[in-house]
Amino acid sequence: MYLMYVDESGDVGLVGSPTRYFVLVGLVVHELHWHEALAKLVEFRRVLKARWAIRLRDEIHASPLLSRPGDLARIAKHERLEILRRYADWLATMPYLRIISVVVDKQGKPNGADIFESAWRTLIQRFENTISHGNFPGPLGVPSMGMLFPDRSDEKKLNGLLKKMRKYNPVPHHGGTGFRDLPIQYVIEDANFRNSEHSYFIQSADVVAYVLYQHMSPSAYILRKSGNNFYKRLEPVLCKFASPRDPLGIVRV
Repeated sequence: MYLMYVDESGDVGLVGSPTRYFVLVGLVVHELHWHEALAKLVEFRRVLKARWAIRLRDEIHASPLLSRPGDLARIAKHERLEILRRYADWLATMPYLRIISVVVDKQGKPNGADIFESAWRTLIQRFENTISHGNFPGPLGVPSMGMLFPDRSDEKKLNGLLKKMRKYNPVPHHGGTGFRDLPIQYVIEDANFRNSEHSYFIQSADVVAYVLYQHMSPSAYILRKSGNNFYKRLEPVLCKFASPRDPLGIVRV
């Protein structure tokens, strides 16, 4: 079983939205590597505790870490940015992880476009495709399924989308004309929502989503500190099968 932990950056609004992009990131790990992955994330948290006295139970939430750090304001801002860089570098050393990244550019989208559904449909389809082609790291020759573990989201809408995609799922032909009906077969069950406060995997997806957004549209501070390059540091674990033509595997919608 492949488990995909999902978080987002930006918002799905079209009118009056402060963000141009909506980003969804799925962090994928096979169940057989789950304990190993968790142990590595705990190890990283112990590094943060030793260096900055960040408790293991403290939530790492990337955007507030820089802009609204609360108790962590005791840590200099450039060091809080360093934490995000170190987080990306740590994830990049975990060869059994893969990251699927979807970016929706809201600019030019027609009024009424469903940004939420567009992003989630794309992410689910890429998860499905990568499983079906055996392109995730995992046991060879063993058929696997996948399950979704998102941070808080529109539960009813997302699970409704999953049900729809299992019944009717029009996928464009590679040539760009016409569609094929390919109901999803490998992504099973409803999404299992997690509270990021209690999940290192969701917190990791949050960090990746943030550095991806800053890669696409960096703030002045991030640009000045070259934080817009942090996403590139994840290259060893980026799922380029999801978008082979993009050098970083980003699926652009």
